[in-house]
This record gives sequence, structure tokens and C-alpha cells, in this order.
Amino acid sequence: MRYKILFISSWFPNKLEPTNGNFVQRHAEAVARLHDVEILHSIGDATQKQTYLFDDQIINGIRILIVYYKNSDNPVLNFIRRIKAYKKGFLLLQKPDLVHANVLHNSMLFAVYLKRKFKIPFVITEHWSGFLKINRSQLSKPQLLIAKQIATNAEYVLPVSHYLLNDLKELGWPTKFKAIGNVVDTELFHLKSPTNNIFTFLHISNLIQLKNPEKIIAAALKLRKEFDNFELHIGGDGDVEQLNKMVAENNAKHFIKTFPMLTLNEVAAKMRASDCFVLFSDYENFPCVLLESLSTGTPAIATKVGGIPEIINDSNGLLISNNQNDLYEAMKKVLEGKVDFDQPQDLHEQIEEHFSMNVIAKKFDMVYQNILNKG
Repeated sequence: MRYKILFISSWFPNKLEPTNGNFVQRHAEAVARLHDVEILHSIGDATQKQTYLFDDQIINGIRILIVYYKNSDNPVLNFIRRIKAYKKGFLLLQKPDLVHANVLHNSMLFAVYLKRKFKIPFVITEHWSGFLKINRSQLSKPQLLIAKQIATNAEYVLPVSHYLLNDLKELGWPTKFKAIGNVVDTELFHLKSPTNNIFTFLHISNLIQLKNPEKIIAAALKLRKEFDNFELHIGGDGDVEQLNKMVAENNAKHFIKTFPMLTLNEVAAKMRASDCFVLFSDYENFPCVLLESLSTGTPAIATKVGGIPEIINDSNGLLISNNQNDLYEAMKKVLEGKVDFDQPQDLHEQIEEHFSMNVIAKKFDMVYQNILNKG
């Protein structure tokens, strides 16, 4: 049966943060293949004069309503305005059969409100690496209490990795858990054609400290002392200028190429033009970039943290410790052709089988049907 599903999220792409939570948008687009989906988001903007501004659009066939509220220096006032913005937006949308919330932050108390006021059940997908055991000490008691309140009222909590699922279960919340991974548009991230270009390592991220972009550059600089038959392309929606400075200081512009934020189409093209993706993070949950890279037929080197071992194995990449010399050795091994990965076609088919739009849509559909067909 086709249901009306409302996606709400603590993170979602908007005019202030164009890529924030784009994985939520992709989940919604997958679900829209089987159900009638609308998306509602609320975010503060300190620059606007009006208390509330409505941005109502159809994007990729889905109605997306973002309500911007005037941000202040008072976090309590901001929270009140955010929830009020959600309420205002909700009145403009169709009444859903089920709410699909995302990220256990206080904004998702709105899902609890909808359940109590309108008897609308909800599930919540958890993406945040902040709930991993290694990061949990940084969470405040109020954060954990709010997360527990939301999770306890949810029909299901749906972490995007089994690693995160196991860490969440340790919190003892009385709710059902089921891991459903991130999704890849395998038609957009289609298989590459063979090229004779110079061997290219690629890194794309938000370039924050935990992604260690400078260490990736350092490994490439070390590798260049032995080999001159490769390039490193590195960039994303972060501080590219800092990387440019490091590249310039090392006279490496001829083989280390930086780039700014890319569209999803440009990301896919970059991956198809590359030979090996590199992700050297301190911690991760279930990174979309690895799924996307594999979908184009490009193997990856990645740190053995979080949910990454659920994606990367000997057939499609190299798992390494968070040690800079290990990164250098892995890049060297791949460059020398001393590893035997599966063929690009096989890498693409593995992603198609487990993380394509249709596959993930069906997994969510099974959860929705289980909830809504109870009676």
C-alpha cells in the first residue's frame, strides 16, 4: 500500500548549509519511489528580519518546505521558534500516515508532539557519529535524556550502520532497532569507462579536522619522493584555502589538485575519473562517499573505524589503522598494483545489490508496512 510519509530532520540541505544532511534527502528520494513523500525542515537564520520565512519548492519530484526562523543569541528562544516553525509548516502539508524523523537532536521532539497530538507514529533514522561509544563522553546529560525521550516514543530507531546500532543498544532504550544503510543513486554514480589517465587518488569531504585532509596530502608528498606517476585530487565543502597553502609551501601544485564544493553530478564525474578513493578519518559512521566511489567502480583506502568495515573489504579496498605510515604504505601498494581488487563492474553490482535506491526503499517500506498494518 502507498502511504503519505513526512520526512523531518535535524539536518537538511538549505540556503545556509547547502550540503548539510544531503543523505537524508537521498533517503527521502528513495522512499518516494514507493510512497507519497513530503519534507519539512526548520532552521535559524540570524540575518533575516522576519520572524518566519517559508521556502516551498518541488525538488526531484518531492515537495520540500523549509521554514527559516529569526535566530537569536538565546538558545531557549531559538528552540521555541524552531518548534513553532515546524508547527506552522506542518499545517501547510498533507497529513501524513507516518513521520520519518532523522537525527536524535531536540528538534525531533516535534515527532513526539505529532504522535501525541495527532496519533501519527514515527520512526527515526540515526546518522550521527556522536552516539558512537568513542564519542559518547562528549554528550551532555540533557542530550542523552532528549534522545532517550525521542527514541522511546519511536516505533523504530533505524541506525545507518550495525556498528552504530550496537552502540545505541548499549544505552538501554526500550525501543526496536533495525539497521538500514545509506543509499546511492547508482544511475547517477554509474560505472566508469576505462581511461589511460595518470593514476589519481581522490578525497572528497567537508575537510574538517577529523577527516585529516592535511595528513592525506602529507602521505602524497612522501609518496612523490619515490613515484611521479600519480596525482592527488582533494577538496570539498570546507577550508580549501588551508590545503592550497600547504600545497604551495611544498611546491606540489603540479600533482596535488584542490577543488571547492561540487554538485552531486560533479562528485560522480570526479569519482569516475579517479583510480582510488582515500578516506583517512578518525571516526565515521557509514560514509556515503565510499558507497558512491564503489558504485562508479573505484576502490578505496579507508580507516578501520565505525561502520566502514561493513562497506570496505579485501575485494573492494584496503582497511588501514589511523596511522600516517599505514596510509602511505597503502597508497604505495595500490599505485604499484600489488593489490587485486574485484573488477569495476563487480564493485558497482555489489552496491546496486545492497544500497541502490530501490533496495533501500524496500527496506524502509517493510518497516512502514509493519507499523501501519498492525491493526
